[in-house]
Order: sequence, then C-alpha cells, then structure tokens
Amino acid sequence: MDQHQHLNKTAESASSEKKKTRRCNGFKMFLAALSFSYIAKALGGIIMKISITQIERRFDISSSLAGLIDGSFEIGNLLVIVFVSYFGSKLHRPKLIGIGCLLMGTGSILTSLPHFFMGYYRYSKETHINPSENSTSSLSTCLINQTLSFNGTSPEIVEKDCVKESGSHMWIYVFMGNMLRGIGETPIVPLGISYIDDFAKEGHSSLYLGSLNAIGMIGPVIGFALGSLFAKMYVDIGYVDLSTIRITPKDSRWVGAWWLGFLVSGLFSIISSIPFFFLPKNPNKPQKKKKKKKKK
Repeated sequence: MDQHQHLNKTAESASSEKKKTRRCNGFKMFLAALSFSYIAKALGGIIMKISITQIERRFDISSSLAGLIDGSFEIGNLLVIVFVSYFGSKLHRPKLIGIGCLLMGTGSILTSLPHFFMGYYRYSKETHINPSENSTSSLSTCLINQTLSFNGTSPEIVEKDCVKESGSHMWIYVFMGNMLRGIGETPIVPLGISYIDDFAKEGHSSLYLGSLNAIGMIGPVIGFALGSLFAKMYVDIGYVDLSTIRITPKDSRWVGAWWLGFLVSGLFSIISSIPFFFLPKNPNKPQKKKKKKKKK
C-alpha cells in the first residue's frame, strides 16, 4: 500500500509540475505576442506620421484635410475605448487583442488600397521659379489678394482662390483605414496591462510593462527607417519606367511610395495577431483556490 501511495504522490506531483510549466509557458507566450503587437502599433503610427505629407500631395488635398485624416486614428480610438476597457476584462482578453491586431492590420492595408485604383501619378510640368528672382508670376491669386487686403486697397477678397479643393475623393479610404487602425489598437494596451497584472508573479508586473515599452521602441526605429526608404522611391515604382521621371526626391512635386509602408505594417500587424487566438483565457490561475471557493 505504501508503494502505491508513493507512486500516486509522485504521479500527482509530476502532473502538477506539468500544469505549472504549461501555465508559465502560456503567460510567456502572451508576453512575446504582446511585444510583437506593441511593435506593430508603434510601426503603424510612425508610418502614418511620415506618409501624411506624401498623402497630401498624392490626393491633392488641403493641409486641414490631411490633419483630419491623421486625427481619424484618435476618433476611432475614442469610439470604442470605454466599451473595450469595461467589457474586455470579462471576456477572452487574448482573443480580443488578436482581433484588435487583425483590425489594425486590415486598416493599414485599406489605407494603401487607393494607390491601386487611382491610376498613375501625374505631376505638374510647370517649372518652379526661384524665390530670389524678381517675378510677380510666382505669386498666386490668393497671395495677391491677401497682400492687397493688408494694404487696404482691396475691400473684397476673392476667397475661392484661397481654398484648395480635393483632387481625388479616394482619400476617404485612407480616412476610414486610419480610423479602423485606431479601433483595432484600442484593446492592446488596456487589456494587455490588465492581463499582466492578473497573472504575473507578485512584484514582476512593473518589470514586464517596462520591458514591453522598451521593446515597443523598436517599432519607431523600423518605421523611420522604412519611411525614409520608401519616401525615396517613386510612388508608381514597378508600374512606370523610372527613366522617364524628370523629378527627384528633392523636388516639391515628388511623391514617394507611401503605400508600401502601410502594406508592410498591415501585414506585420496581421501576423502578430495569430498567436493570441491560441492562448488560454486564464494561463496560471491556481486550481486549488477554485476548489476551496467551491467548497465554501
């Protein structure tokens, strides 16, 4: 009987050790997946900041409209942040973060889609006059009207010439894609932090959060490197003969391959979402406490 009891105890201890290792592995896998999601969200944000001037030129839109497109990320974030923070802790948090990364990647790819439907970029062939040269032809009607108004010689200003109209309405897809990216990024930080606080060892949560923020800084580094590289590439690279292009990246009419950055960040976000769908809801919740609660 003693031998049987000893064997049962060793089997129970072995099974409990296996469960512990599984729980630890599940939490470590969550930390690794969350690190990739932090890099993905930082990468997408930097790509948008770098590409906003290229988008403004490509779609021929005003600076105010470009600012609205850039701010659509915060609009999407504000729409769902309260609901995600309140209901997220009651649901499967890893899956919610995975869905968020998937939406974030889908939004980035949606942002790049107008490039494939707009046709080739046609820059104006007018020669730019040197500002040092004395010529009134370089002044636009808007600037002339503003100058006259300051001098008091023109009581009425023709404001039509001062408003820049949108050259293409495809910017709406960029707006919606950036908003979708904001919605997708919402569950990553609050649910990730709450998951770490619930299942990390005592005193280790601050270390994990600091490590995540440090790893997340890789995203801006990659984003700036890719953004500068793609900005030097012509927007229609792979579609037109580059030898026929008469402008350089130093020209104000130049538009870089802004869409490539969104494709790269979108694919990276989608790949980072995959591990979350295979992670448990509660990785290391002790079973003994559950049994004690049930007995009480």
